[in-house]
Amino acid sequence: MLLVLFLARTAMGFQFQSVASVSPLLVRDLAMDLALFGTLIGAWMLPGALIAIPSGMLGVRFGDKRVALFGLLLMVAGSAVTAGAGDYLTALVGRVVSGTGAVLLNVLLAKMVADWFGERSLATAMGILVVSWPVGIGLALVVLGPLAVASSWTLALHTATGVCVAALLLVAFVYRDPPRAAQRTAQALSASPLTRKEVAFASLSGMVWATYNTAYIIVVSFAPLLLADRGFPVADAALVASAATWPLVLSIPFGGILADRTGRGDAIMHCCFIAMAACIPLLLMVPSPLLMLAFIGLAVGPAAGIIMALPARVLRPEARGLGMGVYYTWYYIAMAVLPGVAGWCREFSGIAAAPLLFASLLLVVAITCALLFRRLEVPAVRRIV
Repeated sequence: MLLVLFLARTAMGFQFQSVASVSPLLVRDLAMDLALFGTLIGAWMLPGALIAIPSGMLGVRFGDKRVALFGLLLMVAGSAVTAGAGDYLTALVGRVVSGTGAVLLNVLLAKMVADWFGERSLATAMGILVVSWPVGIGLALVVLGPLAVASSWTLALHTATGVCVAALLLVAFVYRDPPRAAQRTAQALSASPLTRKEVAFASLSGMVWATYNTAYIIVVSFAPLLLADRGFPVADAALVASAATWPLVLSIPFGGILADRTGRGDAIMHCCFIAMAACIPLLLMVPSPLLMLAFIGLAVGPAAGIIMALPARVLRPEARGLGMGVYYTWYYIAMAVLPGVAGWCREFSGIAAAPLLFASLLLVVAITCALLFRRLEVPAVRRIV
């Protein structure tokens, strides 16, 4: 079941990164500046600001699998619209539709994994789930950039549509709910709303996840354009940018395993944030962007499963659906708005590295929120003991 959810989330990452993978051609043909391009990236995340919380509630009401399948269906439809777009507005509409489906899917995937694993190796399981996102992004960079150059960006985006269709069929015919799912659904329907402390836990952990992910997405989304400005061919720029994704295949699950076995998850997470914040601004200054991107990928990974496990370790099982909705609301707000802000920083300042400096600043915010989460958690644990 974890493999099925992994592949479904891989398709989600592949679709998200599809427009960035063909960005030099897409920006040229649809007459975009970097601010509009950043907005097109963020538009995929925009629906999450409104429907992340209802997504968890819909999963309780109609069943996690049904809502996840509906989300995949919207991803297929939206991807097809973007692929056939002849102007910026149509492409934007397609991104919003596919992003709406991705919200429904993403919120429920985390809950489904938490329901299957509970407290047993949760950080490891979440780490495996999370690695699917960079795998999808990396595949999109490797496949779609060269495909767009060889044929067209339209065909490349239609390929992303096909990947979403495959994920839809996989979840429909292979996935099944965990044991006692019906009992947990009944408990969730009769459960009290989130307590104020649970809202605070979900919000702080969601802000950690939001700023951490947005920093990484700014790097991999703007890297092809920034490298093309340095003289890299379009296809080569996308391939070089993918170097920030492949180390994650090993570093993300390694971080989860290390956290579960040592109990030092917070320390691992903070070290990752510091390393990322220090290295990202150096990307355009070093003679070998490929090696720096690979190192950033190694630094990013270990924190992912640890962050995803934060809300699951403090929320009641019957409150996970709603709590994950709160968690992802912050993530989607950040991902919808901040890539556009990064592009605006470049346009306003004229400094090529401005988006990267902005990404490093976001990691400082992530560290601050993680420290606040821990400070709130420790008194709660002491009272229980």
